Amino acid sequence: GGFILGLIGAAALIAATAMNKWSVKDRQGEVVTSVYTYKGLWQDCETASSGFTECRPLYGILGFSAFQAVRALMIVGVVLSVLGAVIAVFSLTCLTMNSMEETTKAKMSLTAGIMFIISVCGIAGASMYANQIVASFRLSTYSNYGGGMMQEGLYTFGPALFIAWIGGGVLLIGGILKSLAFKEMVKDEKQ
Repeated sequence: GGFILGLIGAAALIAATAMNKWSVKDRQGEVVTSVYTYKGLWQDCETASSGFTECRPLYGILGFSAFQAVRALMIVGVVLSVLGAVIAVFSLTCLTMNSMEETTKAKMSLTAGIMFIISVCGIAGASMYANQIVASFRLSTYSNYGGGMMQEGLYTFGPALFIAWIGGGVLLIGGILKSLAFKEMVKDEKQ
């Protein structure tokens, strides 16, 4: 169970990190809705009603340390979850290897479980990004009430955020199950 959940969680983190829809422009109250605007970790995109999509890489945003932290957390989450999945393959009890002892498999299972659990830093990355969206939403709302005009449209949570949160949750459950498998493997060996 933990292995499959780890694979699903790793795939979700990889997909979320690669997706461009981390935040989507809120089109409520807009007169012109023929342009669909969304932002990702790596580029900003606009899709016209004709279906033409134009994306611009995010090079100038490197100065924003919070944004860089989100990228780093997501990359660390992806790397750890993939490594955990690879280690988890070798810890499967259905897989027999000539020279590998059961204690080694048990330790590998625990290592994979811990890596899956630490991979939930993807949740932290998604939450930091969501916090930035909420903060910009509040700032725009307050400046609007204060008599100022909104310079830029408001953005809402995109599907990549939800995929990252779900992937992190699945990794957490998978990590717990892999860690519990270690306990069972050690218990079986002692008997």
